[in-house]
Amino acid sequence: MQAILIDLRAEVTEEHPLGSARLVYAQYSQSMTKRQEFRVLETHKDFEVREYLPCVLAEVKVSAKYSTASSAAFGSLFRYISKGNAKEQKIAMTAPVIATQRESKIESNEWYVSFVMPSGSSFGHLPHPNDPQVILRELGTETCIAASFRGTATAELSAKKIKELRAAATQSNFALSDETRICRFDPPFKPGFLQYNEIVIPVFIGEK
Repeated sequence: MQAILIDLRAEVTEEHPLGSARLVYAQYSQSMTKRQEFRVLETHKDFEVREYLPCVLAEVKVSAKYSTASSAAFGSLFRYISKGNAKEQKIAMTAPVIATQRESKIESNEWYVSFVMPSGSSFGHLPHPNDPQVILRELGTETCIAASFRGTATAELSAKKIKELRAAATQSNFALSDETRICRFDPPFKPGFLQYNEIVIPVFIGEK
């Protein structure tokens, strides 16, 4: 998470020489007051089963280790919601910031880092990104399992929580996707032990 702090400072210096990094941190924190919408279908001892409502993601594909993937994508995504788009439009940011892996092993170095667009957004009504690395992707209604944890979402801690969640869900006979989402809800300057995170994994409906 420290890498994100460094990269964000660099972006502010390049694009807003007179701006304050502290101001951008405050905007970043304030903009993440709304959360991706879902409803809880089932509550188990170690996780919830949720139905996520349709949404649009602004997403950047990164070939990097997990420890640097988010910082590598953050600048492009932050510029997109800060008028770096065809309409020069500011876009509200919805928690969480998501790092997705579409394989079952966190050791893989291919990540999709995304910001969730505001509730009610549709692909056709969002402005086109100026940066070709930023892709808009529309998700339909999804059923997922989710477990929360606190602490800085390092590769080691995230891998441990993913392993625990997959084991608990498999024991409850859920058929799981290979995709795993590490979801971070707090700005990187918040003390690590207070940071709230979730692991979210799509499940196959009717294959429990």
